[in-house]
Amino acid sequence: MRILVVGAGAVGGYFGGRLVQAGRDVTFLVRPRRAEQLNAKGLEILSPHGDITVHPKTVTPAQITSPYDVILLCVKSYALPAAIGDFATAVGPQSMILPTLNGMKHIDLLAARFGQAAVLGGVCLVSTEIDSEGRLRQLAGFQKLVYGELDGSTTSRLEALDASLRGAGFDTAVSRDILSDMWRKWVQLSSLGAANCLFRGSVGQIASVAGGSDLAILLIRECSGIAAACGYPPSKSFLKQQTALFLDRDSQLTSSMYRDLKGGAPVEADAILGDLLDRGRKHSVTAPLLQAAYVSLSIYQSSLAHTSAASR
Repeated sequence: MRILVVGAGAVGGYFGGRLVQAGRDVTFLVRPRRAEQLNAKGLEILSPHGDITVHPKTVTPAQITSPYDVILLCVKSYALPAAIGDFATAVGPQSMILPTLNGMKHIDLLAARFGQAAVLGGVCLVSTEIDSEGRLRQLAGFQKLVYGELDGSTTSRLEALDASLRGAGFDTAVSRDILSDMWRKWVQLSSLGAANCLFRGSVGQIASVAGGSDLAILLIRECSGIAAACGYPPSKSFLKQQTALFLDRDSQLTSSMYRDLKGGAPVEADAILGDLLDRGRKHSVTAPLLQAAYVSLSIYQSSLAHTSAASR
């Protein structure tokens, strides 16, 4: 399969790099400046599973001349509208769009633009970041892509995609209920991100303060309540696991949203927290702690945009 990776950052760079290493037909869709960087220095990955440097094929939006079989979409939610315009010409009648974004709003946007039949559901499990030298650093050993048809069906194209992604240096799985998988990750990520960002600390730092774990667990309950109202109730075992996570005083776990916040970068507050709150309101579910986290991040985002505008 011809695979177009949209987003050569922490997530796209990692999975795309591993696919290149495994000999798959991969091209990265990038801006001209990023293309020059990759062509000159390659894509360097520092990982517990082995460090690699690969030299992937690149293409800019203006250079796309034919459809790709798979568009592996690995951008932040706030970059999605621009990315859709960039890769639109790569989508043909048989193309599959496999997004790794968090939440559910991106599914609505992609289906509205390309039709629901073109869109798969996806869950990405990896912890990576770009370091000060432009290298991609994997922060923990887990690395997995889960994918499935939105209606839960088993199709020949899904089987072909699975065959193409399997054995490429990371774990893969076909899901028969990808929407539930996506909601489960959304609950996990929204509660973790809200706790990190609202309380300004790692899981261990939150748990080490009197009342910290109690508030974090309330966030889990709020996010789970919204998911249940929307028809995707988390299992008891999942809730038990997430609760135990917030009791670990030694945990250094943080969300990518919190790392972006600490680094002064834009955050995905609207897609991860705001959209979840909106869906909860439609079912008359309130989530005051989640709302507090969203307000805090919205103020930060507004200040960031104001600073950026003032510097121009």
